[in-house]
Amino acid sequence: MKITAVETIPFAIPYRKPLNFASGEVHTAEHVLVRVHTDAGLTGTAEAPPRPFTYGETQQSIVAVIRQIFEPQLLGMAPTRREAVHVKLNRTVGNPTAKAAVDMALWDIVGQAAGLPVTELLDGYGEFMAVSHMLGFAPPAEMAEEAQHVRDTYGITTFKVKVGRRPYQLDVDVCRPLREAFGDGVELYVDGNRGWTASESARALRTMDDLDLTLAEELCPADDVLGRRRLVERCPVPFVSDESATRPGEVTRELLGGSATAISIKTARTGFSHSQRVLFESEGLGVEVVMGNQIDSQIGSLCSVAFGAAFEATSRRAATRSGPHHRSHSRRRRLPRHRHPSRSRPGTRGRDRRCHLEGMRHRASRGGAARGCRRGAQHSPPRPERAAVLNVHNRGYSRAEKRRNALPDWWQ
Repeated sequence: MKITAVETIPFAIPYRKPLNFASGEVHTAEHVLVRVHTDAGLTGTAEAPPRPFTYGETQQSIVAVIRQIFEPQLLGMAPTRREAVHVKLNRTVGNPTAKAAVDMALWDIVGQAAGLPVTELLDGYGEFMAVSHMLGFAPPAEMAEEAQHVRDTYGITTFKVKVGRRPYQLDVDVCRPLREAFGDGVELYVDGNRGWTASESARALRTMDDLDLTLAEELCPADDVLGRRRLVERCPVPFVSDESATRPGEVTRELLGGSATAISIKTARTGFSHSQRVLFESEGLGVEVVMGNQIDSQIGSLCSVAFGAAFEATSRRAATRSGPHHRSHSRRRRLPRHRHPSRSRPGTRGRDRRCHLEGMRHRASRGGAARGCRRGAQHSPPRPERAAVLNVHNRGYSRAEKRRNALPDWWQ
């Protein structure tokens, strides 16, 4: 089995509610669907979510680097030779989400060929994954109302609160009402996205010492080496390195340098292969891990959950779900048992594949919902536990639906 093409499909999904945080804000999921085709008729699917304010990538740059550099290097290679693939990809610096998407698409192909979900290929620990909900910048009453709705509707009891504003008291005034409203019934942890200085972070943590926070993530920049080290030494909860630990070498630097005591793993930037390395490195050094999220759409969320459920260490804490544009029907997502893969009919290259990221069967059309979103469909993506990126209930869109840009009732 050989790689015959690497396809990139840019798409845009407007969020129902923008997410605001210290390092930026997002109103639309302008991501790239990546599909790796093979001569055996199998197609692997993954998602690349650019974050220019974190990694320097854009939708256009991801498409360009895959089409102009990665695809010519990978043609004719076997999807099982993932290490050899990464050697070629790493000749180009940066571009983490483009590389991660290619990696996860290759794992998808191997899962289809073996008739196994990727969760079982990785380690097969479990079929459930608890999830948390991100709360972006908003007035205290609005954030409390959102948290109440999420808890009552979906049973989610872990909340990742975005902080990092100035003065820091703005965020203290948000966290305190949340604790007062929910008591011990919810878990709260804060994510600063490098918005504060080390001294501001220290003052904020002291002020919130009575709120029983469970994690503190990237409160200040890692470039403030000495300040951050002093902060981490005094931090009463695990200090999570996220943007500052985007590859195994950076994980080593952050942990051994005393700049973090926990690591956030994001399959969107390290794929499955290098996420494994980050996980095993963290376990070897005795630090906790938590599954993060790039505000992905449904394919990215599938990948994150598939990896997180595969290992005991990544299943201990709730994985961050995609925030304002995703829904989850319960606090724990179950990974359904797989069905046997089915190859495409002749002449339908890339239009009728089975995606086995979680062992589910997903029939996809070549442009489907992604292209519909380019036309301005105002909607949220379907639930990750029910769908891949392009359809739900194994039902593709009819041409009439595409022309009308109409969406089924369950999509709303």
